[in-house]
Amino acid sequence: MWYNNILETIGNTPLVKLNTITKGVPGTILAKIETTNPGNSIKDRMAVKMIEDAEKSGKLKPGGTIIEGTSGNTGMGLAMAAIIKGYKCIFTTTDKQSKEKVDALRAFGAEVIVCPTNVEPEDPRSYYSVSSRLEREVPNSWKPNQYDNLANSQAHYEQTGPEIWEQTEGKITHLVVGVGTGGTISGTGKYLKEKNPNIKIWGIDTYGSVFKKYKETGIFDKDEIYPYITEGIGEDFLPANVNFDVIDLFEKVTDKDAALMTRDIARKEGIFVGNSAGAAIGGLIQLKDKLKPEDVVVVIFHDHGSRYMGKMYNEDWLRERGFLQDEKLTAKSILAKKESTEIVTLDAQKSVLEAINTVKSMNISQIPVTQQGMIVGKIAESDILSALLENPGLKSAPISEIMTATFPFVDLNTSIDKISSLINKENSAVLVEDETGKIEIITQYDIINAISG
Repeated sequence: MWYNNILETIGNTPLVKLNTITKGVPGTILAKIETTNPGNSIKDRMAVKMIEDAEKSGKLKPGGTIIEGTSGNTGMGLAMAAIIKGYKCIFTTTDKQSKEKVDALRAFGAEVIVCPTNVEPEDPRSYYSVSSRLEREVPNSWKPNQYDNLANSQAHYEQTGPEIWEQTEGKITHLVVGVGTGGTISGTGKYLKEKNPNIKIWGIDTYGSVFKKYKETGIFDKDEIYPYITEGIGEDFLPANVNFDVIDLFEKVTDKDAALMTRDIARKEGIFVGNSAGAAIGGLIQLKDKLKPEDVVVVIFHDHGSRYMGKMYNEDWLRERGFLQDEKLTAKSILAKKESTEIVTLDAQKSVLEAINTVKSMNISQIPVTQQGMIVGKIAESDILSALLENPGLKSAPISEIMTATFPFVDLNTSIDKISSLINKENSAVLVEDETGKIEIITQYDIINAISG
């Protein structure tokens, strides 16, 4: 048996029992692995549904252009369907999204416009506003508007809900879903509650998003809104697809917990998933006291880990945000093992001859160069030698004439791996500002010393 095109392979994703990461959580915990869809995310389902509905209603005409604001996954589904069905795609996204997501959309031939994250949805620069403007300007175009297009929820009512009901043989007691556009939780939840009104539908939200407070108080609180790192869930407005009547409660998960849990799912269950899966499991663990041993919980794993390689799966990215406090050596621990010495610098106005004398007397090969106390460059033995070979008269010239770019600066949390990669032929060291604001230097010798010490 074969499929006539890639779109026919969407859906019928596996349900897999989690065994390690949810050890302390009562009940049977099952993950719906949406990464097996051809676009590696659950959004394939609703992307095709929105297109098919628009074709039927005449909103999307042959040869048309699909224009959408998307963080990547919906775009991937739309781009894939557009290739099969003969449409062009223009996507707007935010600068918060991972580079991998943007590159993936471009790989499918889509045009991608990156817009700023930290602006109001009404702001003309926001990715919502830019996509709306393009829809007005580009002839024969259609904007799916995944947030308010109810075909999004309908796709899950028709597909995801029935699949989960059949796969659990109707035994499901709880559905746990990260909420962004609201389509997955509302469509799936509506179907399941029609089958059994006692099934609990739990939405996972993030700090900086409005959903939880709105559900609990009916108040849309603009003071709740602030930038957050977690991708794919939470919103700063209320999409039409979020059916608050279907959702029993919202649980907020921090950026840090969501990021670290994402990595843990890969490390402890061997399932390579994206950021919203980490948030969903983090939320489930926070809610574990509400569960009983006989419960059957289904958690949606929305998308694939490959889209987060530069973020949740990058240890330096995690360290820079203070999310990872592990045993690996960092600039801070290297400095702690190093004898504190006064860093030797030379003022940019000093002569090349003075630089030669300093190099000789101090027995050092590279020296940071300062101007009004700020480090502006460096001078190396090899720079002096090649400059004097070319022009012996340079001895009396200021060293600013022959200095090269400064040593790279790192912060105290930078890992030993990153520091090592920055030390090379051009840079024999890196600079770091300690907790008192004093500039320190780390050389290859200091790294070796810290490892062996």
